[in-house]
Amino acid sequence: MTESAGPTDIIVARDVHKWFGQLHVLRGIDLSVAAGEVVVIFGASGSGKSTFIRTINRLEEHQRGQIIVDGIELTNDVRNIAAIRSEIGMVFQSFNLFPHLTVLQNISLAPMRVRKWSRSRAETVGMQLLERVGIPEQALKFPGQLSGGQQQRVAIARALAMQPKIMLFDEPTSALDPEMISEVLDVMKGLAGETGMTMLVVTHEMGFARAVANRMVFFDEGQIVEIGPPRQIFEDPQHQRTKRFLSQILH
Repeated sequence: MTESAGPTDIIVARDVHKWFGQLHVLRGIDLSVAAGEVVVIFGASGSGKSTFIRTINRLEEHQRGQIIVDGIELTNDVRNIAAIRSEIGMVFQSFNLFPHLTVLQNISLAPMRVRKWSRSRAETVGMQLLERVGIPEQALKFPGQLSGGQQQRVAIARALAMQPKIMLFDEPTSALDPEMISEVLDVMKGLAGETGMTMLVVTHEMGFARAVANRMVFFDEGQIVEIGPPRQIFEDPQHQRTKRFLSQILH
């Protein structure tokens, strides 16, 4: 399935292939994402979703095709990689917080080191972000003192602290207890409602996709099978594989 890139596209993937040894994980991915768009990527485990979004900030290296982020092509040039990573925030399944640093220190560390902000500026922005994700009272606690949902909200605030143009979410609720999932999704819905934040979200949370996504992308066996707005995907999917997958998860 191919897409043509437009002038407002901030992410362009053309014929992207990735192998792990003999395993052909990405098989010719074509996807363009416009600035400010919220795209939900879904599909079965092992379909290549997480690998694909990890190629966008070079956590995984693609072996064939092109990936262009905000006008910069991802190559082996470390300057390009650094430039692209400075524009991208990423939130993983596991929270990856530094256990020996407080919540506020976790959030302010990267802006001080990478953006060269003063401690006072980084901490001021950090507190604003903790307000945004709804847990300012946790600023001086350590990650181990927080619930999983609170830790994931800290991870989102930490990614936002670098003021990225693009946010990538790799199944951000999959490690959470059910009662904590909604608090993280609510933060993500708030982000999606703000202007200018481009979001790619790998998730099985179809309610979130229906409420927030501009488009949904269905991956199967390393390929994009179907792309469309949520209403079409849910009400009139065009491919049997999409119908079969949705019937399994939407009981």
